[in-house]
Amino acid sequence: MARYTGAVCRQCRREGQKLFLKGERCYSDKCAIARRAYAPGQHGQGRKKVSEYGIQLRAKQKTRRYYGVLESQFAKYFDMAERKQGMAGENLLRILESRLDNVVYRLGFACSRAEARQLVVHGHYTVNGKRVNIPSYLCKEGDVIAVAQNSRSSEKIKAITETCGSRPVPVWLDVNRDALEAKILRLPNREDIDLDVEEHLIVELYSK
Repeated sequence: MARYTGAVCRQCRREGQKLFLKGERCYSDKCAIARRAYAPGQHGQGRKKVSEYGIQLRAKQKTRRYYGVLESQFAKYFDMAERKQGMAGENLLRILESRLDNVVYRLGFACSRAEARQLVVHGHYTVNGKRVNIPSYLCKEGDVIAVAQNSRSSEKIKAITETCGSRPVPVWLDVNRDALEAKILRLPNREDIDLDVEEHLIVELYSK
């Protein structure tokens, strides 16, 4: 399973804004953006004129990094989005939001998408009563996501739900904190996705 293994704070600095890749650390004074609000590398503080292509590329890279998706998989999702009815950009975001690791994060069952990915791989969650360990599993309307029975006594899971369980949950999800399970009421609309993403730039980039 391919994944990015470098320093995630570099990604936030490269995009010039918080991508909230490290959970609670991103809300503290230890956040890399709070300390060094410029791009990494020896030329990071230099001024550069950004081309139209560069703006589109940054929009795509920022979205990839939000969701922790590699380039080939992101391109696959865009192809899926183009084949669906509706606007390709909104379809793309809807697909990314429906990934199991993102749903687990949105529910407050993990403090970051990277942590959600790791927990899913380790088999801590079920979908419709069946254990699923594939972070890229695409959830559907009506699916029930729950913490696996034998994981509910885990000290790590308890700590996560205590720390991140109070985070607001999107309207397209219905969570029962006591039962540690949730239902997908519907797939999200564009207005339900609170990320700073300009999806039309991604469509323009892939349309060249």
